[in-house]
Amino acid sequence: MLGSMSTTRPARRRSAASPRTVAPGTHQPVLIQELLETLRPGPGQQVVDATLGGGGTSSAFLDRVLPGGRVLALDRDPVAVERANQRFAFAGDAFRARQASFSELGRIAAEESLEADIVLMDLGISSIQLDDPRRGFSFQLEGPLDMRMDPQSGGRTAADIVNQMEASELARLISEYGQERHARTIARAVVERRQRQRIATTTDLAAICATAIPRRLWPPHIHPATRTFMALRIAVNDELDELSAGLSAAIQILRPGGRLGVISFHSLEDTTAKRLLHNLAMNCVCPPPQPICTCAHRASLSLPSRRAIRPTPEEVARNPRARSALLRTAVRLPLSVS
Repeated sequence: MLGSMSTTRPARRRSAASPRTVAPGTHQPVLIQELLETLRPGPGQQVVDATLGGGGTSSAFLDRVLPGGRVLALDRDPVAVERANQRFAFAGDAFRARQASFSELGRIAAEESLEADIVLMDLGISSIQLDDPRRGFSFQLEGPLDMRMDPQSGGRTAADIVNQMEASELARLISEYGQERHARTIARAVVERRQRQRIATTTDLAAICATAIPRRLWPPHIHPATRTFMALRIAVNDELDELSAGLSAAIQILRPGGRLGVISFHSLEDTTAKRLLHNLAMNCVCPPPQPICTCAHRASLSLPSRRAIRPTPEEVARNPRARSALLRTAVRLPLSVS
């Protein structure tokens, strides 16, 4: 197992007084108090949790919209959907989970005859997925190099990418999506390895990344394979295009005064969300030098704050996976606002 390979995993120290962290196989939603304070779910409201995951956020919403409200939860992972429908069966028609991606949000909302008061898009991977070695998301657990959010989709896996993509394209992918400065070195090492033997497991790839980067150049606080794994996951699941489509759909299904929350864990995700939300909060998107507006663009959102909300140090101590989380919120304006 990778955890025992001293050559591929940076040492991590933990004092005896360190707070207890989230146990493997469980899921703890991030920024939950901040979500409830900014999105303000209440009785009778209709909420879309567009990233169901382990169901923690859906549970918190459901507690607050009853009586009279309901929660529609979406996830690409069929396991998450099945578990949630069993877990929240007690709520009857007040809760429904459906398997769908962000880009399908508009269609699903129409089928459910739902006009939302709140939409949440949590862009992080579920701890339940991360801690299941069969899913291939973690470099710390040996398993097939898969990384598909929906393992039944039939789409390409991370193994397909690392074993088939040309070195230059693989380097570009790792650099762009993972923001890995050693992308070309890693890509060359991957190609050299696959010429001898197919790269099939998460630990295979993690070891290649760790040996490709000189030990003195390893990042100080993360495993040297972290950014490569992130890049592959984004590519396998087409996450950035899904995010853009999902944000557009979320805004369309919000009723006037409805609130949107977006939690990101990666700078590319946050930049995509930030730009789109800021554009939709502007009354003109013409180039700055242009003296007269010709775009006819009108704001459809207002932004309570232009700054993202971050987790508290106490939350990060309890749940280290929250450390990179950023929450952005927006409010849907009436269509007549100009």
